[in-house]
Amino acid sequence: QLQASGGGSVQAGGSLRLSCAASGRTFSSYVMGWFRQAPGKEREFVGTISRSGGSTYYADSVKGRFTISRDNAKNSVFLQVNSLKPEDTAVYYCAATTRSGTLRGVGVYEYWGQGTLVTVSR
Repeated sequence: QLQASGGGSVQAGGSLRLSCAASGRTFSSYVMGWFRQAPGKEREFVGTISRSGGSTYYADSVKGRFTISRDNAKNSVFLQVNSLKPEDTAVYYCAATTRSGTLRGVGVYEYWGQGTLVTVSR
């Protein structure tokens, strides 16, 4: 089970740190991903982090502004979002998969959190 938190309302240029807590004892065996879904749009890939945390991969739209990290000892993954833009407004979801690779597709993730809303105003 995944529980996302940390969303909120910020002005453009602001920052937030999203968290995703996982239950269970095998957290380190999962590649973790972050996705987002804006109103009226499809869920889109944000980024992934490898099982060890040593490798990350980002969508071009967030590269250089967003950073994914994880703490396997605390069964948690984080998404630091900086330099926020109004177009970043969305519900942000964490997800977990046992597969390997860059894993951009929604369908490859086996577990999903409930989402946390980020609203960015001008």
